[in-house]
Amino acid sequence: MPSGRRSRHGGRRTNGAGGYSAQQSTRPQTVGYGLVDSPAAHCAWIVEKFWSWTDSGGDLHRVIARDGLLDNLMLYRLPGTGATSARLYWESLRQVNEWISGRPARRFPNIRYWNELGKGGHFAAFEQPALFVDEVRSFFRLVR
Repeated sequence: MPSGRRSRHGGRRTNGAGGYSAQQSTRPQTVGYGLVDSPAAHCAWIVEKFWSWTDSGGDLHRVIARDGLLDNLMLYRLPGTGATSARLYWESLRQVNEWISGRPARRFPNIRYWNELGKGGHFAAFEQPALFVDEVRSFFRLVR
């Protein structure tokens, strides 16, 4: 990862990897056209996010199999949703920035369950499925 400003993302530290958010929240159509028009650009965009946001120690395929990554990529590619997925940030800029800032309790004062795991990144259910299931079960035990 390039060196630079460090920020929180997905429960871990990243080195200035917020450029995607700035791009998508101000000019989503610019990146959107590239994502829809170019399979190579779309693949590079998605895989880079997985590489940056997973807790993989630099070896993405240690936590996510190539077939799983390709399946995820195709969920965006086949229906042509690259541009619409980029627009999410433009359409909900304030809400997304509040959530990513890591202070959800201000906005949601009645949080029933919160746990920060020692491993796993932004794609928790994909990276650590057993831990994710344990977390979901822990929440639902509280609210039954």
